[in-house]
Amino acid sequence: MLEIIQSGGWMMVPIIICSILALGITVERFWTLRSVQIAPRDLLARVWGWMKNHQLDSARIKELRASSPLGRVLAAGLMNSRHGRQIMKESIEEVASHEIHEMERYLNALGTVAAVAPLMGLLGTVFGMIQVFSEIMAQGTGQANVLAGGISEALITTAAGLIVGIPALIAHRSLQRRVDELVVFMEQEAIKLVDVLQGDREVADSSEDAK
Repeated sequence: MLEIIQSGGWMMVPIIICSILALGITVERFWTLRSVQIAPRDLLARVWGWMKNHQLDSARIKELRASSPLGRVLAAGLMNSRHGRQIMKESIEEVASHEIHEMERYLNALGTVAAVAPLMGLLGTVFGMIQVFSEIMAQGTGQANVLAGGISEALITTAAGLIVGIPALIAHRSLQRRVDELVVFMEQEAIKLVDVLQGDREVADSSEDAK
């Protein structure tokens, strides 16, 4: 493996750096974007229980805010519910915007790696072919080992760029899809909360939906 990397030339260094970066981001985001950590399915049902039992006080709201991103969104709505539907929705949207930004952290970097790694491989290919033609001009076509070295460098960097870029692209699409699903769920839970607190929906029905 080390010999292959060395044969690829200096362009293998940034490609390897990209692979480490992509792996780190992928593992960290898949671990962070677990639904149980971002948007627990039973969280809204717990809020309904607090409301029915008249336990929804500042301590509960503080606990809710510290629990998860969805908890912070719901807490923002609860804290501003007495100001009317519009203010409540605006406060929820403001907090949700920040939470979505946090959920999408590093995804742009992962997408950049997915796009750049194959281009780095292509650049390595160009350098390898330049080397081949330079040797041809200097020594003719008699030095087969020199020509093979340049062609090998070209092929190795191309393959390495694709090996890094393809999984990075798949991971980026998968993570973006996961973020979208979490955002939709959080929006649905927030709408249920607004409807209940503003009198457009019964708590019992919403509690059943949240289960």
